[in-house]
Order: sequence, then C-alpha cells, then structure tokens
Amino acid sequence: MESAQAITPLAPPHDRPADPPVADGSQGRRIRAAWMVAGAADLLQVVFFPMFSEGWLSPLNDCLDVAVALVLTKLIGFHWSFLPTLVVELLPVVEAAPTWTASVFLATRAGRLKGEAKQAAKPA
Repeated sequence: MESAQAITPLAPPHDRPADPPVADGSQGRRIRAAWMVAGAADLLQVVFFPMFSEGWLSPLNDCLDVAVALVLTKLIGFHWSFLPTLVVELLPVVEAAPTWTASVFLATRAGRLKGEAKQAAKPA
C-alpha cells in the first residue's frame, strides 16, 4: 500500500510562476503577429476611417477596436494596457493616435524585461 506522500501533484515550484507551454519560436511569431495587427488597425483608423466615420458612435470603428482587442489577447495574452486603449479608442479625436501599437509595445516590453531578469538570475 502506497502512502499519500508518495503521490506528488504536477504543480510548478512555488518560487516562480508557471510559464505557459510555448513551442520554440512560436512566441516570437505571436509577438510579430500582434505588432502587425496593431499597426494595421492603427493605420486603418488614421488613414481610412476618418473619411467615413462619425466619431465615437461609428459601429465599424468600434467593431474593429473590439476585434483587435480580442485578437491581441489571443496572440499575446491579456495585458492591462489593452483596457485603457479600448476606452481611449472610443474618443473621437484621440482615436487617430496609434494607441494599439503603443499598447502592444507595453505588453511585449514587459515580457522582454521579465525574460532579461530571468537570464540575469540564472547562475553561470
């Protein structure tokens, strides 16, 4: 008869958070795809939407913003900067700023800093 102590749960160590399982290279592809989605959304909003939108009530513009937020969350995970970006995009004048690109910068920069800190913390 086995004791209950012999069975160990498949949990990550308590000294570090669990990283999501990512295949080699796919994280970089996801980050590049997020940059392309954010850049394309900002380009559309700056160049094309002012021609036929009526400001913050534009359903097409709002649909684009919600879709971009969902796609970015799917690609690189939820980040706090997506929430204020979505709210700011509803404002008529501010929507012309590249807020999605800035949001992806903040989201991916934080990941790079965490990766650099992990590399520095590893003993040689």
